[in-house]
Amino acid sequence: MLRRLLVSGAALTAVGLGLTMASATTASAAPCPSGALCAYLSTNYSGDPGTVYGNNDNLLQYNKFNNAVSVSNSGTQCSVRIYSGRGATGSSMNIPRGYGVGNLAGSAFYKNIASNRWC
Repeated sequence: MLRRLLVSGAALTAVGLGLTMASATTASAAPCPSGALCAYLSTNYSGDPGTVYGNNDNLLQYNKFNNAVSVSNSGTQCSVRIYSGRGATGSSMNIPRGYGVGNLAGSAFYKNIASNRWC
């Protein structure tokens, strides 16, 4: 079961700057394969996810990351850090394994998950 990070746009900005993260709760999600970072075109993980594995320098080439409204980490070993810029640049946010953000609105990542790094 995916746990959702409960964060506002301001809190996402704070997280991107390395400040404290909000609390988490459980939430149901559309299936995200084990080991994947998943992006959704709707809030709260609705619809079919776009999936990637490993580190990626340009996620904007994939529609669901270029237009992401929610995101989840189904990694099997560690956290994933997402970035607003290609090549792990720009604002960043760490998403612990088994967690996600159900609404990216108001953040640098709304319709703009450009790259990622695991662990």
